[in-house]
Amino acid sequence: MKALMIHGTADDSIVDGPGIRFAIFTQGCSHACPGCHNPEALPFEGGMEVTVDELKRRIEDNPLLEGITLTGGEPFEQPEPLLELARWAKKRGLSVWAFSGYTYEELMGGVPSALAKELLEAVDVLVDGRYVQALASHELTWRGSSNQRIIEISANSKLI
Repeated sequence: MKALMIHGTADDSIVDGPGIRFAIFTQGCSHACPGCHNPEALPFEGGMEVTVDELKRRIEDNPLLEGITLTGGEPFEQPEPLLELARWAKKRGLSVWAFSGYTYEELMGGVPSALAKELLEAVDVLVDGRYVQALASHELTWRGSSNQRIIEISANSKLI
């Protein structure tokens, strides 16, 4: 049974991508961007362990969900359990969004691991790039700073 460390979830988020989403905030991030929106999720110590099966049950319990969002912390630093969850969600017709401090190019190049590239390939939309406090704006949709990009990975992506 695969498990991951999370800081928490938002079971019916309307701010972590379009529609009603199940957002998973992973625990741990090596980027530690100054001004991070989720500083409590940065340390790799702490958080709570949850199984992929438990997350699947919770997602199944909400028939209104349009998708799941993988965020953090840094989801690509725990790719194995999230890859299983993302593939399962897509088979159920849910969209998969991911927010990462890594860029698309870094992830495609196998950073931080080859499995991170596989997770990227299971994502419909990636919001990439480290948060840069000097480029922050509340006017941006789905992004915290203007250097970050919204990248449609899949033809099934839905931005609105």
